Amino acid sequence: MTTDNTVRRYVVLDTETTGMPVTDGHRIIEIGCVELMGRRLTGRHFHVYLNPDREIDEGAIAVHGITNEYVADKPRFKEVADEFYEFIKGAQLIIHNAAFDVGFINNEFALLGQSERADVSDYCSVLDTLMMARERHPGQRNSLDALCKRYGVDNSNRELHGALLDSEILADVYLAMTGGQTNLSLAGEGSDGDGSGRQQATPIRRLDASRPRTRVIRASEDELAAHMARLAVIEKSAGGPSLWAQLEKAPE
Repeated sequence: MTTDNTVRRYVVLDTETTGMPVTDGHRIIEIGCVELMGRRLTGRHFHVYLNPDREIDEGAIAVHGITNEYVADKPRFKEVADEFYEFIKGAQLIIHNAAFDVGFINNEFALLGQSERADVSDYCSVLDTLMMARERHPGQRNSLDALCKRYGVDNSNRELHGALLDSEILADVYLAMTGGQTNLSLAGEGSDGDGSGRQQATPIRRLDASRPRTRVIRASEDELAAHMARLAVIEKSAGGPSLWAQLEKAPE
């Protein structure tokens, strides 16, 4: 059996635009990307504000706070297109509501006549965290802010939308969604066993009765408070009581 030691490269991406939809001629005015390798932020990022050569809708300014005056002296997409393409090429893009951002990116490359780059899916794979969240939390709010609250991700600096900040926050949300406990059931449920659905027993190793007694260190009040806060975060992300809470309530 061969083992693939290749670490997959992810790029968490967000954009801000002059408005919507893209079919009305709206353009990208900010791109923010952060890179993940081996489920860790590498520190590499791509971030740029763009002059869209058109007015920004008042409604869009209310969302992201980027004004026409601010982007007047910024580069145009054609000036950063090659650098942006090289940054995302070959990566799996992680985007919240991917159809929106991908549609705008495809449009920007198409406007440059770069047909070979006008379909992101030709050189990147795309993971939509909004679709993932809807599958995991049907019937619930699955905006980025809602997911931050559900998974205990700090978004206190997110007073307005911003592509780089939102991509950093989304990276934390994605890691929380895919790396934590997904089903806090009691031990033995759903694990591999002998094929009958039962967990195979592990031989019990008895400890020497003459061993020195183990020192018991009691948790401080601050440690207990931090423990309870952490359990609350786990229960929110799992959508049910934690294993610790279940064991505490179980009859002796």
